[in-house]
Amino acid sequence: MRMLVVGAGSTGGYFGGRLAQAGRDVTFLVRPRRAAELRANGLELVSPHGSVTLAPKIIEAHQIDGPYDAVLLTVKAYALDAALTDFASAVGAHTAILPVLNGMKHMDVLSRRFGTAAVAGCVCIVTTTLDEQGRIVQLSEHQSLVYGEIDGARSARMMEVDTFMRCDGFEARLSSDIAREMWEKWALLASLGGITCLMRGSVGEIVTATGGRDFAQRFFDEVVSVVRAVGKAPSNEFVGAARALLTAEDSKLTASMYRDLQQGRPIEADQIIGDLVARAEGAGIPAPLIRTALTHLSVYENRMKAPS
Repeated sequence: MRMLVVGAGSTGGYFGGRLAQAGRDVTFLVRPRRAAELRANGLELVSPHGSVTLAPKIIEAHQIDGPYDAVLLTVKAYALDAALTDFASAVGAHTAILPVLNGMKHMDVLSRRFGTAAVAGCVCIVTTTLDEQGRIVQLSEHQSLVYGEIDGARSARMMEVDTFMRCDGFEARLSSDIAREMWEKWALLASLGGITCLMRGSVGEIVTATGGRDFAQRFFDEVVSVVRAVGKAPSNEFVGAARALLTAEDSKLTASMYRDLQQGRPIEADQIIGDLVARAEGAGIPAPLIRTALTHLSVYENRMKAPS
């Protein structure tokens, strides 16, 4: 099996790097600037699970020589449109596209471009960042990749993907209900992002502040009510675990969107929060807290777009 990893940033670089380290046939599709950086310094992973510097196989869009068996799509949502054109020639009749983007909006975009059959489901759990030296730094020990056909079928191509993914580098799991797991991840990301961005603090700082625990609980309940109405209902186990995660008093957890906001970087407000608001409106569901979070993040985005 040959896999094309679209992007060699903090997510694609980490999972693709671990697969390459395990001897899998992995090629990274990158833009010229990142390509030059990787050729000069290699792909460096700094991790509590073991650090390594690799000499990865890298190509740019014009160098794609035909279809790959799988495409692991790891770009940010605001870079998706450009990425679609870049990797289009890597998608063949049996290629499995495995997107690890946040939210669910990208699934519609990919299906329109490549057809529903080409798009599988994928969920990653990892906390990584790209530092100033271009190294991929893992910030916590959690690292897993879950994947599967949207309809839950154990297809031949997904069995091959499962064999390919299983290595010592991270936890890999084939899911028979990947759609539900994708909606659950979105529910968690939207809740964590909305809570930490609105209150400008970690989970622990928020829930120990006056009214903070109640706010976090109400925000999460609102997100879950929307997801249950417009998507796949989350399991009771997920709801209990997520609620505990979002109300842990000693937690230093923050959303990646909050960290991006603090550092003045682009954020995925529309994909994580805005699309949820739009779906709630379409279903006639009030979502005042989620809408407030969207307004708050829109102020930030408008400020970034304004001329300096």
